[in-house]
This record gives sequence, structure tokens and C-alpha cells, in this order.
Amino acid sequence: MQLPDAPEDEIEDLASADSDELYEHHRIQVDKGQALLRVDKFLMDRLPNVTRNKLQDAIKAESVRVNGKPTKASYKVKPLDVITVTLANPPRDTDVVPENIPLNIVYEDEELMMINKPAGMVVHPAYNNWSGTLVNGLVYYLQNLPTSRNGDIRPGLVHRIDKDTSGLLVIAKSEFAMTYLAKQFFDHTIERTYYAIVWGVPAQAKGTIVGHIGRSVKDRKVMAVYPEGDFGKPAVTHYQVLESFTYCSLIKCNLETGRTHQIRAHMKYLGHPLFNDATYGGDKILKGQQTGSYKAFVQNTFDLLPRQALHAKSLGFIHPTTQQFVFFESELPSDFVAALERWRQYGEVLQNRIQS
Repeated sequence: MQLPDAPEDEIEDLASADSDELYEHHRIQVDKGQALLRVDKFLMDRLPNVTRNKLQDAIKAESVRVNGKPTKASYKVKPLDVITVTLANPPRDTDVVPENIPLNIVYEDEELMMINKPAGMVVHPAYNNWSGTLVNGLVYYLQNLPTSRNGDIRPGLVHRIDKDTSGLLVIAKSEFAMTYLAKQFFDHTIERTYYAIVWGVPAQAKGTIVGHIGRSVKDRKVMAVYPEGDFGKPAVTHYQVLESFTYCSLIKCNLETGRTHQIRAHMKYLGHPLFNDATYGGDKILKGQQTGSYKAFVQNTFDLLPRQALHAKSLGFIHPTTQQFVFFESELPSDFVAALERWRQYGEVLQNRIQS
């Protein structure tokens, strides 16, 4: 089974390419509802690992074409345009190698599987992570995994969660199940609940965060919130504070949409980054005292939970064949529980000080 080449190294050395033969690396058909947008900005959002300089070099070298013709960076993409990236070097061979990786299967039938993914496991092979992924394990465990549409080969995957996020994933075992489940994700009828530890305590115990999410123009690895909706894709997150520890809090998030880094980006936008989320600034002390003992406490808690404090706790959806609503819930992993317990204890100490 083959995967498309990773975008990071596909616009690497255009000037030194010495082959007359070109190979198509990407073919993207613009959606019917796409608003007019410069082709360089459009591709920056679609090819997340490509820098602006590399993309501009590719356009200058006529390696980016619209409807078969070289384009300029200022060209405004139109609905149903076909954009291709063609380079002198062929796409790398990216066969998914089956690997005997232990999978925490919490449910399985003929149509689907529920996997409880541990933190640290990459879901899908990509740049710098061609092996050891969940997909490598799935290909080993299941020989005939379905793929999604539009040439994007994602064996069995209907959705994903980040490498350092733990929790539940539903895996489709048939083309019918993939289509049926994908429709529910598209219609936003899937019930998804995440638990997170965030810095500070939101002013409102319950709330909804609405703001388009797209890649930051300053850092392509980070998603930014665009509240005016002129960039990115619509995103809606409902949150509820479950526990308060004065300087941190445990929250529950229900996703109405499923954008890349949605909870992480939305919570930072709200002013409450996830605890120990290095990408979004949560790996520093953002609330609390600057005493040596407090700094030591936070660092020890970081050590217990060396990743962003985010867990995909539950999934609910209509089963493809029974047509019945099914609901799956997972326990919080040990590292999350350890950090949570430390904050509970610290919160109690703070409350006792205040009362005394």
C-alpha cells in the first residue's frame, strides 16, 4: 500500500535539479465553494510542511501549475481549478510496511475497531515518521484496510489525533463503514469528548469557542485562530470546567468540528493553553507564584506528563450496520492521572492557606 510523498522535502533543491523529466507530487482540485485566494497562500494551507520561500521558488521554477499551465504566486485560485506540483525528483517510495505493533483494541466487529491510542504514537506515516505508526500496526493486523477518497490513502482512518494526544480512534474495516462514518464526521453528528488540563481557570465555567483555524503565517507548524473568518476553516469547540486548581483546571471539550490542533489552538486563543503543550506555549509557568518550591512543583508535574495534557475520552456515533447509536469511553492514562492528582493536592493546599 502506498502513501503520497511528504511535502517537506518536495520543494527542496529546485535550482540543482538536473533532470528533464518531471514527476507529479501533488494534484489538488479546488473545492466548488472556494473563495478567491492567492495560489501561494492556498498551497501554504494545503502543504503544511512547505515554507513560503520553497513554495515561491517552486512557482518561479514553473513547478506549480494551474490547469496544466505555469502560474504566478499572485494568481487567485478559482473553484474547480486543478493545481499540480511537479518536480524533477520522483516521489519517494512510501509503501506502508506492516509492523507487529501492539494495539489497544477496546472493541472490534466486522465493520469497525475502536483503538485506545497511547501518547507518543504517530497515527499516520509522514515526514520523519515512516514506521512505528498506528497505520503500520493496522496494516499488519488487518490485511485489507479501506482507503479514503480523492487519492488520499489513509488505511482505515476516518479521523486522527495528534502524536502526543492519547485516546480513542474509530477505525473503519470496510469501504462502506468508512463512507458511513466519514459522513457523520462531515455532518458533525459524531459525539467527541476530550479531557484537558489547561493553565488558569476560564472566567465562564461553560462556553463555546468559535473561530476559523488555519496555519499561522509566522510558524507553519502552529495553527492560529482567525476570528473574522477570512482565513482557515470554521471551528467550534464547546468546553466545561470540571475542576479548578486555582492555577490550572480540568476541562471537558466537545468538538463540533475537527480541525488540526483544534482544542490546543482554541484554548490558547481563549488565554488558557494546555498544560505542557510546548507548541502552544503551555510548557512554561503561565499562572502562579514564582517561588522556588512552586517552580519545582510545576517541573515535577511536567516530568510526570511530558506532553500536552489532552486525552480523547469518548466517541459516540451511529453504527454502520446496526443503525444504533454506540458510545465508547476510555480511562484517563496514567501520566494524565498522575499530573491531575498532583494539581488536586496542590489546589487543596492553596485552599487551606486561603481559609486559614
